[in-house]
Amino acid sequence: MAYIAYPECGKIINTHGCRGGVKIEPWCDSPAVFAALPTVYFKENGELRAVRVLRSAVLCGRFVSAELEGITTMEAADLLRGRILYAKREDLGIPAGVLLVAELIGLPVFHEADGREIGTLTDVIHPGATDIYVIKTDRGEAMVPVVKEFVRSVDIDKGIVISPIEGMLP
Repeated sequence: MAYIAYPECGKIINTHGCRGGVKIEPWCDSPAVFAALPTVYFKENGELRAVRVLRSAVLCGRFVSAELEGITTMEAADLLRGRILYAKREDLGIPAGVLLVAELIGLPVFHEADGREIGTLTDVIHPGATDIYVIKTDRGEAMVPVVKEFVRSVDIDKGIVISPIEGMLP
């Protein structure tokens, strides 16, 4: 497993204005993080294409409007609707050693006590004060709060080690 150099960071959901602007649903920690990106990328013929962000602003506290280099008409913007956008990891300000949810999905999960593989991480949900790891096991699904008492280590190359309490695993 490796770090994702160009993680997904949002999706173009509509046009914005009549001069080629786009409305974006950002998938960053906040819309302001997305609005500060100098360049975004989208896939074209299987390759990432860089597009400079000329202007951007946060809309209604949860969306971003942007003008992208080379997109000057509403029709051109409309052709981008539904496109997933990517950003360079360093442009997102992700500190070294910090893992993205997309990098965690698929990691094997091991029991701290005996080292046996319990299952695979399939999702991370964010219901409130702490995240919850969703782990697919051979007996069903387990949900483990991401706190030091239960999650002992996370390593992109070795997997996740947990210390579950009785009844936590199916």
